[in-house]
Amino acid sequence: MTLLLILTEAFIGILVPLFIGYAVDGAIHKDFTSIYHLGGLGVLLIVIGGVRRLMDSRFYAKLYIDLSAKLMVDNSKEVSKKTARLNMLNEITEFMENQIPELIQHTIGLFGVTFIILSLNAHIFLLALTVSLFVLIVYWLSSKKITTYNSDYNNELETQVNILNLPSQNELQNHVTRLTKINIKLSDLETINFSLSWMAMIVFLLLSIVISISEGITEYGALFALIMYVYQYIESVVSLPLFYQQWLRLKEIYKRISTF
Repeated sequence: MTLLLILTEAFIGILVPLFIGYAVDGAIHKDFTSIYHLGGLGVLLIVIGGVRRLMDSRFYAKLYIDLSAKLMVDNSKEVSKKTARLNMLNEITEFMENQIPELIQHTIGLFGVTFIILSLNAHIFLLALTVSLFVLIVYWLSSKKITTYNSDYNNELETQVNILNLPSQNELQNHVTRLTKINIKLSDLETINFSLSWMAMIVFLLLSIVISISEGITEYGALFALIMYVYQYIESVVSLPLFYQQWLRLKEIYKRISTF
C-alpha cells in the first residue's frame, strides 16, 4: 500500500509543471479551468502524502522496536557499542521512513522528466545527460573518502559511553574534538561536490533557456513548462547524490550491526 502511494505521489509530481503551463496559458486567455485542475492536483497530492506519512510512522516505529530488541539480546557486547549501534539502527529506520520514499519519487521523477524533456527538445535532453554524467563522476571520485570518514566517525561513536564514564575531562574533550573534525571533513567534501554539481546545473539551466528561445518556443505556457521540467530535472539530479552519500554511511553501519 505504501509503495502504491509513493508511486502515485511521484506520478502526480511529474504532472505538476505541465498543469502549471496549462494554467498560465489559460489565465492569459481568461480561461480559468486549468487553474482549477491545478488546484485539484495540489489537494490530491497533499491528501495522498498525508495518508502515506501516517501509515509509515506507525510501521517503522514497530520495525525499530523489533530490531532494537534483537540487537540488545547479546549481553557479551560492551554497553558503549550497544548504545552507539542502537542509535545507528535508528538512522537506518529513519532513512527507510523518510528518505526511501523521497528517493523513489526522485528516481521516478527523473526518468519521467527525462522522457518529457526528450519529447520537447532533443538538444536540451543531450545537454541534460552530459551534466548528469559530470555529477556522477564527481560523487564517484569521492565515494572512498566518504566511506572512510563515516567509518572513522562510527568507530569514535562506539567509544562514547565508555569515555563519558571516565573521570578525565581531557578524554571527553578529545573525543568531541575528533568527532567534530570528522564532521568538518565530511561537510567540506559535501560542499565541494555540491558546489561543482550546482555550477554545472546552473550552466545547464541557462543554456536550456537560450536553446528554447533560439529554437522558436514562443508560447509562454510551453516555455514555462519546459523550463520547469528542466529545473525539476536539476533538483532530482542534485538530490540523488545526497541519497548516495547517505547510503554509503548506512552501508558501513549495516556491516557493523550485521556482525553484532
